[in-house]
Amino acid sequence: MSGHSKWHQIQHKKGILDAKRGAKFTKAARVVTVAARKGGGDPATNPSLRTAIEKAKEINMPNANIERAIKNGTGELKEGLIIEEVAYEAYGHNGVALLIHVVTDNKNRAVSEVKNILTKHGGSMGAAGCTAWMFDQKGIIHIDAAGKNVDDLELAAIDSGAEDIKRDGDAVEIYSRPHDVAAVREKLISLGYSATPSEIAYVPKTEVKITDEATARKILKLMDTLEDFEDVTQVASNFDISAEIMEKIS
Repeated sequence: MSGHSKWHQIQHKKGILDAKRGAKFTKAARVVTVAARKGGGDPATNPSLRTAIEKAKEINMPNANIERAIKNGTGELKEGLIIEEVAYEAYGHNGVALLIHVVTDNKNRAVSEVKNILTKHGGSMGAAGCTAWMFDQKGIIHIDAAGKNVDDLELAAIDSGAEDIKRDGDAVEIYSRPHDVAAVREKLISLGYSATPSEIAYVPKTEVKITDEATARKILKLMDTLEDFEDVTQVASNFDISAEIMEKIS
């Protein structure tokens, strides 16, 4: 499993802990709003909305907040704020590619803060189209395979519509097409596997190997700072840090 996949798992766990410490619901609500605006307010026919709702529930967002965010997106409820989705393309240390997704009610504030974070941590904003082509959008499901036969899990995932599987010990990532991710997850849960809420993310086509700990720390610090910014909903990158270095850092 690549260094970025390992970071993805660390951040997934960190996100849950942050939410339990009282981190804001604002980011999750904005993602729900944008998903509803783009694909409609029915999670049964809008996989992006379904994923956003699962994420909101994972951090214990009240159902009333989720419903209000959906209605904001569908136009049933107008609260005066225009929520927009923007993607910024950038570079980090060693030419590592970054694709930074933002959901914001103030694009000027968002781009200014993203640029500021990049500059402070050795990164730089890129031109439109410079990094987006390096990523594919995929549905991702995290499985705890402790006590399970991974070969059986792989067969079950493929039968359910998965495209790829990556594993690191008991931690397994299942990849699918974005619109298939909910069905794949439900099938695996029905077979007795423990799965986190699914997500739709950007997966790198090729990776940049990072071989020294100092550079790895700088890249991960940049990633962490970007993801801590309230307007940022997702940061994709193509770094590949060895398991040994990741173990030291995490």
